Amino acid sequence: MSQRSHRAAPEHTHPDDVPVQTALAALADPVRIQLVRELAGAADWERTCGTFDVPVGKAALSHHFSVLRAAGLIEQRDAGPKRVNRLRRPEFDERFPGLLDLVLRDAGDAGDAGDAGDAGEDRRPGA
Repeated sequence: MSQRSHRAAPEHTHPDDVPVQTALAALADPVRIQLVRELAGAADWERTCGTFDVPVGKAALSHHFSVLRAAGLIEQRDAGPKRVNRLRRPEFDERFPGLLDLVLRDAGDAGDAGDAGDAGEDRRPGA
């Protein structure tokens, strides 16, 4: 018997076919921003779906990957029993110049501000 994957191959949308609203909506979710940030720091096809440090279960993670594929942000392929990922940065940057740079920079800033906001309810100077 063949050892084919039981999964259908993922469908990908090229960034040229993505409206700006779709791209912005995909990048508006903190989990998806984290996925994009982690992929931006990894080599192409290095990260499998189960290696991301995000606070969601498998079904939700699958949904987030689907949204990112539909927005033209990532490409996925099956490598044996695992699915590997690639950030489509060159293609996405050509379609939306500077958007990923802005989101990745702001994601770091927002993460820092969010941490300070959670711990900094007491906003008195010197507190």
